[in-house]
Amino acid sequence: MAKKIPMRQCVGCGEMKSKKDMMRVLRSEDGSILLDMTGRKNGRGAYLCMNRECLVKAGKNKGLERSLKVNIPQEIYENLEKEFEEGEHAEQTE
Repeated sequence: MAKKIPMRQCVGCGEMKSKKDMMRVLRSEDGSILLDMTGRKNGRGAYLCMNRECLVKAGKNKGLERSLKVNIPQEIYENLEKEFEEGEHAEQTE
């Protein structure tokens, strides 16, 4: 019997993809918003495709705000984009 692959929906584009192909944006218990590359940290999470366009779409359509149930200021989106770029750069060097 084949192993079940967990699927998640991108809050940016709305596509369903496997969990491992997505990045998780996390609202921790103290209210901070950050990227969870491991997918294992505690808190409320929302998933995005591994591309910058979906992060931009999630900002425009307020998908992250709906999923995380909190208002997200613009500087948080900028910080997420910087973290995403750093994570993307780290993957390319490996």
